[in-house]
Amino acid sequence: MLPTISPRKAYEMMQNGEVHLIDVRESSEYAENFIPEARLVPLSIARLYPLKDGDAPEKPLIFFCRSGRRTEKAADMLRSLAGDTQAWQMEGGLSGWEKEGLPVRHEKAPFPLFRQIQIGAGALVLLGILGSWAWHPMFWLSVFVGAGLVFAGVTGFCGLGLLLARMPWNRN
Repeated sequence: MLPTISPRKAYEMMQNGEVHLIDVRESSEYAENFIPEARLVPLSIARLYPLKDGDAPEKPLIFFCRSGRRTEKAADMLRSLAGDTQAWQMEGGLSGWEKEGLPVRHEKAPFPLFRQIQIGAGALVLLGILGSWAWHPMFWLSVFVGAGLVFAGVTGFCGLGLLLARMPWNRN
């Protein structure tokens, strides 16, 4: 279990160069809003990357997520990854940090690809169902999309995802 620290205290320690802030949210969440001085290490890949700074491995770590719940659930794993370095979890996560009026950068992030796929597939199914009232063969569009979603789930390959990934709004 990690001890907790208030956002205000975490901010003061960060400003004094006493700690490293580690954001454990996923990159799509980070793209929307983040603490500029924090380092992103998503929980999904945290075991693969060293959490300690190579220049200051003894510097304590403060972990946070959006609300604090995710960090709390992963506290034992984060404690073990911190090793012998002192570590805390920030109370309230990024939401608590914002409530304190501490600096956060907000960016306009595109819809994550998975949400685009959900919107696209849902629209095609709806189009197939509604269109079949006017022209019965349109029903097969819904069947095709449904079969494609099952195929994507079983194989891990999604043709609609591939198509959406190539759209102009997804290019950097």
